Amino acid sequence: MKKKPVLLILDANSLIHRAFHAIPPLSTSRGEQVNALYGFFAIFFRALKEFEPEYIAACFDVQGPTQRKQKYIPYKAKREKAANELYEQIPLVQEGLRAMGISVYGKEGFEADDMIGTVARLAPRLQVRPPLETIIISGDQDILQLVNQQTRVWMAKRGVQDMMLYDEQAVQERFQGLSPLQLPEYKGLRGDPSDNLPGVKGIGEKTAIALIKEFGSVDALYSALEEGPLEGVSSRISSLLQEHQADAFVSRDLAIITRDVPLEMALEDITWKKDDSSDIRAFLERMEFFSLIKRLPVVSKGEEVPKDRRKEVSVLIERLYNEKVLSEKVYELEKKLVPVILCMEEKGILVDKNHFGELAGEITQEISNLELEIHKHAGREFNINSPRQLSQVLFEDLEISPEGLKRTPKKVVSTAASELEKLRRDHPIVDPLLKYRELQKMYTTYISTIPGLADEHNRVHTRFDQLGTATGRLASSNPNLQNIPLRGDWGKRIRAGFVAEQGWVFASFDYSQFELRIAAHLAEDEEMQGFFREGKDIHKETAAAVFGVSLNGVTNEMRFRAKALNFGVLYGMGAGGFAKSSNVSLAEAREFIEQYFTRFPGIASYIERTKEFAKTYGYVETILGRRRYLPDIVSKAPQFRSAAEREAVNHPIQGTQADLIKLAMVDISEKILQGRNDIHLLLQIHDELLFEIKKESVQSLLPAIQAVMTGEGALSVPIEVHVSVGENWGEMKEE
Repeated sequence: MKKKPVLLILDANSLIHRAFHAIPPLSTSRGEQVNALYGFFAIFFRALKEFEPEYIAACFDVQGPTQRKQKYIPYKAKREKAANELYEQIPLVQEGLRAMGISVYGKEGFEADDMIGTVARLAPRLQVRPPLETIIISGDQDILQLVNQQTRVWMAKRGVQDMMLYDEQAVQERFQGLSPLQLPEYKGLRGDPSDNLPGVKGIGEKTAIALIKEFGSVDALYSALEEGPLEGVSSRISSLLQEHQADAFVSRDLAIITRDVPLEMALEDITWKKDDSSDIRAFLERMEFFSLIKRLPVVSKGEEVPKDRRKEVSVLIERLYNEKVLSEKVYELEKKLVPVILCMEEKGILVDKNHFGELAGEITQEISNLELEIHKHAGREFNINSPRQLSQVLFEDLEISPEGLKRTPKKVVSTAASELEKLRRDHPIVDPLLKYRELQKMYTTYISTIPGLADEHNRVHTRFDQLGTATGRLASSNPNLQNIPLRGDWGKRIRAGFVAEQGWVFASFDYSQFELRIAAHLAEDEEMQGFFREGKDIHKETAAAVFGVSLNGVTNEMRFRAKALNFGVLYGMGAGGFAKSSNVSLAEAREFIEQYFTRFPGIASYIERTKEFAKTYGYVETILGRRRYLPDIVSKAPQFRSAAEREAVNHPIQGTQADLIKLAMVDISEKILQGRNDIHLLLQIHDELLFEIKKESVQSLLPAIQAVMTGEGALSVPIEVHVSVGENWGEMKEE
């Protein structure tokens, strides 16, 4: 069945207001405030990716008196005028939209809501087959009354990032059973202070909903009231209804969105012509929104969509360089990496289909056994894969307390693995549930899938995305071979299904504690650098330093907690996260972190100065100059600001790790692989490179590759690379 074409309607004024208040003041180098402009296009570009519309219309308010104001002079009379800095950005939003070839609608005497209602009403009448599906993007709950079978609303719940798609069911759940068309009726009784609609004074949300649910509308309610006392309605409420009858009707009428604005709208007017992005690119560059340019879903004028991978990546590499995301060094590195990546993809990796067949039989049997165990604990059979049924079993049938657990948007207690982990001690059903989830994922993601992706030579060809992550790390897809678990029996057995050709072996080169070494270099922490220079166990040394014991007194538990600190602190893990991951009290976690920063002051200094740099310049960068722009670093919203601070600390470390391993891949290709047919680079898994090498060439090639990898980057601490060899990926022995 053909996918329904999508019409996207932008409630521009509400989105601009929401962005203005959610995003702290941002200014261009010329001093123009552009926070609302940035937030608007951030939401818009996200919607383009989410819904892939073919048709777009943007609706704005127009200055001057509206019909509602003429009918009821106090309408919106108490609403404070927004700051001039907001209104100055509205023409910029319109300019940006027109640069994208998007129609802008507004009509004197009507509000944007009325334009939206009219466009949504006209949309199904356009000659489009199958009929248009309409998605309205808004930050105003009044728009929810427009929801029907053809129209949904994508609405910001908080800020400009937390969005929810409302259909008829979602509206009913939000308003306790009221339909979208009943929302103006509800507002007739409840009123709306933001629009200065009085409603019936003394009637709150609960009573208003109950009355509309009972009688259906304001008209029906008052008709029943005229016939005598209302059954089940107190005399006080009846008296309030009678006293404020005129207010109820005027509030209801003003709350109804007009859907018959005189408007001519042809299909051609709202068709999104996305064959030219040169104007919007120029606009975004002028506004200095370099991070938004990356999200542009269209190509430049006259530029064909690249058909081969080499051209595709090159066109992208070029754009990021022009947007100052890539320095000249990183730009040249990424260009040189393209043929290396293409060779890896083309070569692929051999899989043993018989091995995967045996694994499938074993794991399905184990899953079946776990299913029986879970049903036994539950006392009945149910669909374990249904979150709703599982939630009912856990929290209703077995009466496990849901206290402290998250809930879904539909208010159902979450049964995500992270939430189930909190219940391990509460009931014996939880352990087999978590194991069941783990094995199901192993089966569906890897064991049953990978053999079917192999070519006629039984080789699987993953696809590597060079620039798919902000840090520059390579991403693997179809299948993702970077996420196969390193630890655990099943992860190892899955890896054992990837095998070397007859007469060849796998050789793995794995950077040891690479990100910690980079952190020690960036932070210039003398003690941590000393540990690495002397070849000491960094986690054991950290444990001794933080816990105040001798090296001989460090237990495995202490080392585990120190390892969590070493990695977690660098990426913004606070006391709460450390307490959870290390199973210690919050007070202990705070003390450990304080002792950690006391012992390693360079790390503490690095974190603070990196945050300050990001706040001052709006970005951070790697040693080689790969930038990450962080507009939320000065957000007034704590959750956005905290996330940006974590990204600021993380990017120079993880991004440098990505740059250096890419540099090693290019150098190995140029210095060792070229012209040889006895070695192939197959995979990159973050800190690891996996090669397939002819057995007779192993002894000469291992030290050569290791020498290249340890020589990259010129860090102030030594780089260490561990080498392992084996005939399959799951059974590798260190050399």
